[in-house]
Amino acid sequence: MHKKAMYWIKKDKDVVQCVLCPHGCVITPGNRGICRVRYNNNGTLESLNYGLCTALALDPIEKKPLYNFYPGSKILSVGTFGCNLKCSFCQNWTIAHGENPPVYEVTSLELADLAQKHKAEGNIGLAYTYSEPLMWYEFVLETAKEVSNKGLKNVLVSNGYINEEPLQELLPFIDAANIDVKGYNDTFYPKMCKGKLEPVKKTVALLAPHCHVEVTTLVIPGENDKVEEIEELARWLSTVSPEVTLHLTRYFPNYRLNLPPTPRKTLEKAREAALRHLSKVYLGNI
Repeated sequence: MHKKAMYWIKKDKDVVQCVLCPHGCVITPGNRGICRVRYNNNGTLESLNYGLCTALALDPIEKKPLYNFYPGSKILSVGTFGCNLKCSFCQNWTIAHGENPPVYEVTSLELADLAQKHKAEGNIGLAYTYSEPLMWYEFVLETAKEVSNKGLKNVLVSNGYINEEPLQELLPFIDAANIDVKGYNDTFYPKMCKGKLEPVKKTVALLAPHCHVEVTTLVIPGENDKVEEIEELARWLSTVSPEVTLHLTRYFPNYRLNLPPTPRKTLEKAREAALRHLSKVYLGNI
């Protein structure tokens, strides 16, 4: 479903520049941005995934993962297609980068009503997850308002790759977030994700004063698994907020990266180092 996008600039000759995320894609008519879901239709930037759903499930809140936000509850989880990073190890690549995933149309009010319907089963709200929800921006913003109006919680599970202005507009409606900080060295993001670390750090720092924040790092052998690097990540998170929860999760081969799974001992040493700075550090996928 096409909808006029937010956060873009009109250029000459019907060229547009998207300013939703740090890529700042300059898009000529008939083409899309890096995310594949923001499209230049004769000089107007449109969202191609507005109201299009690829996945919907009632999940334990811990699956997001959120371990310290209403533990034991459930959350209705929804996703679309598209992503503005190109992680070679993507765990949800079939909908993030796959061509023509199965979709069905849904409205913001329908999702809010469905979330409310599941309250009797322990549901606390709606989680935007699976692919990259920030590339579903217009729909997520509209839906989050509907969910908030019903007194339910909005949860964002994201790569955090967004510019400050659109994030600030969304922030009042977000109750909790799990942000992927995919690596904490200068080379990881450009090499493995086709992005940059600094915008993600800025997102975490902006979120922390306003909502509950947990961070996930997928620990990949030889790429971002140095104990010193994990400790530096934890040290930085502690300066953002000592209450931030860190999840260190085990890598398994997926998408375009075929390395051996992360040794459990690597994760245990990384957790030990992170606990010098944070009180809540968990291991995942083990």
